[in-house]
Amino acid sequence: MAENSAIEWTHHTFNPWIGCTKVGPGCDNCYASDLATVRLGVKWGPGEERRHTAASTWKQPRVWNRKAEAVGTRFRVFCASLADVFDNEAPAEWRAELFQLIRETPHLDWLLVTKRIGNAAKMAQAAGGWPSNIWLGISVVNQAEADRDIPKLLTTFGPRYRFLSMEPLLGPVHIREHWLIHHHPGDAAIDWIIVGGESGPRARPMHPDWARSLRDQCASVTVASGPAPVPFLFKQWGEHVTVFDRDVEDPDWRKCSRWEHEHPKGRWHNLAGGTGFHGERVVYVDRVGKKAAGRLLDGVLHDGYPGAGA
Repeated sequence: MAENSAIEWTHHTFNPWIGCTKVGPGCDNCYASDLATVRLGVKWGPGEERRHTAASTWKQPRVWNRKAEAVGTRFRVFCASLADVFDNEAPAEWRAELFQLIRETPHLDWLLVTKRIGNAAKMAQAAGGWPSNIWLGISVVNQAEADRDIPKLLTTFGPRYRFLSMEPLLGPVHIREHWLIHHHPGDAAIDWIIVGGESGPRARPMHPDWARSLRDQCASVTVASGPAPVPFLFKQWGEHVTVFDRDVEDPDWRKCSRWEHEHPKGRWHNLAGGTGFHGERVVYVDRVGKKAAGRLLDGVLHDGYPGAGA
């Protein structure tokens, strides 16, 4: 799927500039920060200069656009994996330059993921308005971010699709049903949900019930005319995988002492006493690496896209 990107849900990655500031718990182990600082010499953080990328980099989307037109398809471009398009410290003229490039590449779908959704509408307006081939996503890692930022996303009008990038998923998240439904033609709703665990040397484990719940929430959406599931993509488990669930694989706890000793942080309790997402559960995880952990959720590959794209 990813033609020049290791990211599972895109064909290409394009960085108009490099540099950002950590703004939430999902940023704690930011791969982009480490990559930019160590390999590219770009310091991360407030007050640090953002670096505009080379002219050769900016030519690449035009090549992808010509190829997409020639083969009669559309390529998805994840824009700014090493930055945030709506960063306050990125010069406004760079954003205007980017939006013009997006307009001039109509055979590409540009996926913009931001942690600063409150800036998006005004900054897009200053850049000449939303190009019709933008998909706007927000990073959501826990319930607090969902409650704070999803309403802002849904009142940001102009993008073709709106989506959630829930990686790294750090806790259970309940998506209000009315956020998932297009009540009337042209109104705003969440069009796509991407879920993934954290990768990297400091990765935090993801409880499997957190991912299962979001899968089930997407699948259970209905409207008056019938089922209306929201496309769901499970990107990865990350570094960790569940090695056993005491309620299923080891009901008499024979392995408890061994796994608690070897994996003291790989244990979760749902303290809701059975009233939470899947009742009270304890799971144990092992760090096996991203490749070994894979992308299957309960043995199934989930690769949903808005508009049935693939």
